[in-house]
Amino acid sequence: MENEPTRMQNRTTVERTSDRELVVTRTFDGPAHIVFEAWTKPELFKQWWAPKSMGMFLRSCEMDVRTGGGYRLVFGHDASNSMAFFGRYVEVIPNARLVWTNDEGGDAGPVTTVTFEEKDGKTLLVMHELYPSKEALDAAGTGAADAMGETFEQLDELLVALGANVGGP
Repeated sequence: MENEPTRMQNRTTVERTSDRELVVTRTFDGPAHIVFEAWTKPELFKQWWAPKSMGMFLRSCEMDVRTGGGYRLVFGHDASNSMAFFGRYVEVIPNARLVWTNDEGGDAGPVTTVTFEEKDGKTLLVMHELYPSKEALDAAGTGAADAMGETFEQLDELLVALGANVGGP
């Protein structure tokens, strides 16, 4: 695979930085505005967000990406075996920062902050998940964050395809 070296180079790290916070970090080969688009345009988001190894896919993706807007993601094999994730965008700074709530768990859901920092045509992405309590993070575990390695590899593949379409390396 021609983009294999890129994937090997860009490692995803997952770290529990406090009793209530998980931090996932990854550098992507692409400018911040393209990486941001992949996070905020439903037609792009659907192509990379669900880890293929889990055998499920993102059945529907509704995103009103603006401060105060909402989102709803439905995963599953079929309509009878699906799970919805939803919340609202607390802060949206184009090409720089996204903050959203995860409301499907009630008060136990984390607030997720994703920052996009561009340097030399690459984007450092840092995703913070802040839980309301130590118990909420303990209950959630790190499974979803651990799956981000595969998910981010899928995003790498999409960025390669998008790079070809926008005329950049």
